[in-house]
Amino acid sequence: MHDTHQEFFDKLAHEWDLWFTAEDLERLTRVVNRLQIVAGSDILDLGCGTGILFDMLRRKVGDKGSVTGVDFSLKMADRAHRNFPFENVNVVDADVIGLPFRDRCFDMAIAFSSFPHFSDRHKALMEIRRVLKVGSPLHVIHLMSSREISEMHHRVGGVVAHDSLPNGDEMTKLLTQAGFVHVKVEDKPGLYLASGVNPK
Repeated sequence: MHDTHQEFFDKLAHEWDLWFTAEDLERLTRVVNRLQIVAGSDILDLGCGTGILFDMLRRKVGDKGSVTGVDFSLKMADRAHRNFPFENVNVVDADVIGLPFRDRCFDMAIAFSSFPHFSDRHKALMEIRRVLKVGSPLHVIHLMSSREISEMHHRVGGVVAHDSLPNGDEMTKLLTQAGFVHVKVEDKPGLYLASGVNPK
């Protein structure tokens, strides 16, 4: 299944940026502004695609912080690297279920428009917790509700037809089982924001 997903996103890499309108980016900026990102932070962008979040994140972390994008699609990662050739932006071709980073090295992790495509959600969340510092948050963001995401993927069909986003209760359970605390989930038309904190 994973290889077919990689192939699917490889084919979309050249047009991925076009999927996001100016209105989408404005809404996304408002969500990112809610995350209380501190200058100097090291942020992990999971399933970064072509780097949609990079510019807004790098401006918030400043020169002393960093943004590291991870994507299992080599073509997505390559395009993200070429789109944002900045010293404080790094891009890695890797899978979230096996992150190539040492323990406790990031101040925040963000999964924007990527969580439904994680092949093993529990394993991914455990890996994310491993690389987050104590007291650091994970934020799962979509510009649609869980229901809207599922309906959209069903319309697209193919390998993503059944890639769903957990509803509030399901995501709360997933995050809690993976050891996250202070879990909150906002799931409404036009916005999905799930957050949890790594306690140890």
